[in-house]
Amino acid sequence: MNLTLDSGKLLYGLGVAFALGALVYFARDVVFGLSITVTAALLLVAFVGFLLAGLSRERDLLGTVAFTISGLSYVVFLGYVVSRYEPGETVVFFLLAGSAVLFVGLGYGVREAGIALGRRTTIGVVIALLVVSASLVTADALGGDVTYTVETNDTTTVALSGVGSDTDRVRGTARVGTLTATNPSWFTRPVDLPSIRGCLAGVEQGERSRANVDYEPASYDTPNRLGGQSTRVHELTVSFDFATNQTGDRRFAVERRGDCEPTRSEPTLFLVVDPDDDRID
Repeated sequence: MNLTLDSGKLLYGLGVAFALGALVYFARDVVFGLSITVTAALLLVAFVGFLLAGLSRERDLLGTVAFTISGLSYVVFLGYVVSRYEPGETVVFFLLAGSAVLFVGLGYGVREAGIALGRRTTIGVVIALLVVSASLVTADALGGDVTYTVETNDTTTVALSGVGSDTDRVRGTARVGTLTATNPSWFTRPVDLPSIRGCLAGVEQGERSRANVDYEPASYDTPNRLGGQSTRVHELTVSFDFATNQTGDRRFAVERRGDCEPTRSEPTLFLVVDPDDDRID
């Protein structure tokens, strides 16, 4: 059996595969630090740009490659928009139905109506798309990233809860401050709440075992994005565990630090925030 392999088609296929990898990697938001809005816009620009490139070809193999990359760009764009903006089921249905109509229409236009673009027109439109893309990226960079502001109470009082006979610990919770996420940009940006932990000082050694800091509402109960010029406030709630011989309310001073400082003359709760995280004020 005589097996032949067209080297040109092989190279085109590899190019398409790497283009898909680049598009997916770009949509994961792990490079460039762009906003959600601008990332989606650039994926849409890629779709339009490669579509125009395909329309400017004489229906040759390179034109097919351009159409393929254009279609992949649109698929990644649509998946990115759905995953990031989390629209309802009805909206997703209409997006898929509209996309089907779009591509059937494009296919009809290419095969039956013979839609084509001249090279000069294509180059002019592509240059315009590049200018728009550069303007969006510049505005995105100037707008800034989401910042987080931690404000702590001076003191907090913990009301210890009852305990069953099957455990030697009593538990209590208290609100100790707030974290405010602020998006100064005009574009929607992803939100990644910083990690905050708690530690106790000025108490008996056995009391230091646990002081867990949680957000209220929790990060999984809120969208992982923040609209342009918007803020969101999360309460900081600390959960404590103490030995069962502790009774009544416990009062703690509250301080924000970059690390735990175990020596204090009075009961103190430290909220430990990463000092190297430049997103936090």
